[in-house]
Amino acid sequence: MEKGSGKRQPEYPVDKLFVDRWSPRAMSGEPIPEEELMVLFEAARWAPSSFNNQPWRILYARRDSEHWPLFLSLLVESNRAWADKAAALLLFVSKTTFDHNGKPARTHSYDTGAAWENLALQAMLRGYIAHGMQGFDYERAKAELQVPDAYQVQAMAAIGRPGAKKDLPEMLQAKETPNDRRPLAGTVCEGPFGW
Repeated sequence: MEKGSGKRQPEYPVDKLFVDRWSPRAMSGEPIPEEELMVLFEAARWAPSSFNNQPWRILYARRDSEHWPLFLSLLVESNRAWADKAAALLLFVSKTTFDHNGKPARTHSYDTGAAWENLALQAMLRGYIAHGMQGFDYERAKAELQVPDAYQVQAMAAIGRPGAKKDLPEMLQAKETPNDRRPLAGTVCEGPFGW
């Protein structure tokens, strides 16, 4: 897997883990052992959350399971074109209320994003690709995977070992490179909103 790039240069001295993490699409198609997948889920488990509510839930299908065809069918065609070589497909959902008092948990999406980032970084450390997606049928996912109304469907992710860029559909090969980020000044501002 290609790491970083000449255009990926941090403005401040952060650990290379953050700069080297990216979202390739080229995956090998090799299966992931359940034990390896559990390591990724364990990393997600330790994410911070408001009131330690841990609102995230992760539904998954490994490529050799009976659930794989359904999870794969949820993806839009452009994602299915490459994600069919993933080892596992994940669906992230979040509980919209607190367990301790039943009130709305306004940060449920934020907290679930923290769990996803933990998982993505752990995947990279173990030699896997973790590619998050919003290109899927949210309503079908909720209905066909029996997600209760108290939960919001957030995103899907594909997990797998790196594959060859040349095996991607031609239209995706040019995109298979780490991208840059906007300058930090375009993201942070001391005081009121300033953009």
